[in-house]
Amino acid sequence: MIAGADGLIDRYVAWLREKTSLRALEKGYVEITTPYLDRHNDYLQIYMREEGEKIILSDDGYTIEDLIQSGCSLESPKRRSLLKQTLAGFGVQERDNCLEVRATRQTFPMRKHDLVQAMLAVNDLFCLAMPMVASLFFEDVIAWMDAADIRYVPGAKFTGKSGFDHHFDIVIPKSRLRPERLVETVNAPSRSKAESLAFKWEDTREARPSESEAYALINDQDANVSEQVLEAMRRYDIQPVLWSQRDAAVAKLAA
Repeated sequence: MIAGADGLIDRYVAWLREKTSLRALEKGYVEITTPYLDRHNDYLQIYMREEGEKIILSDDGYTIEDLIQSGCSLESPKRRSLLKQTLAGFGVQERDNCLEVRATRQTFPMRKHDLVQAMLAVNDLFCLAMPMVASLFFEDVIAWMDAADIRYVPGAKFTGKSGFDHHFDIVIPKSRLRPERLVETVNAPSRSKAESLAFKWEDTREARPSESEAYALINDQDANVSEQVLEAMRRYDIQPVLWSQRDAAVAKLAA
């Protein structure tokens, strides 16, 4: 198990280095193109500049502006509150619709990781331009858990073997019958999301009790979910649960 996790982390770091590119811009900015894909299948880009000993990393407003232009307004108090809660989980600030973190040379890798993960999380939480989506998927999941008497703690951060912090949407504590369960809500399932979740779980699981389990609650209300996405999750011991089949998972989550 440990050897397998070591190999996965090594491959992940090599892939990350190989697929990341840099481009110098005006006024001391550097554009960093990451291998992570957004919902348009475009590579996420962030921007870096140095201010003395500090390094400023920003998405230059891309994440929020893209959602607004797609018809997803973030003006309601409920959505603003969820945005604030999500960003706080990664230690990311919002300034004039820009997502931003500050780092030193020592903390740069972790803070860059935090910003990219926050961009993916915000995009996933607020992917609401589709007219059939009536409410936030995360809130739907919480309401379902309340109705099903599933005990949970919303939002938790764990430090993985790599030293990176990973945020999980929901944690279900250990009981006499079932182990601890870490639950991620996936509103817009994709290969990129599955790969990101696989790394997060593999990196985290050694820091958690050995019997801990991972689940992904997947929104399939408006589109079919690729079997490749589901299989990628199963390969790394993440149990995918389609929202349309959620009642079948109550026994495992409520015990």
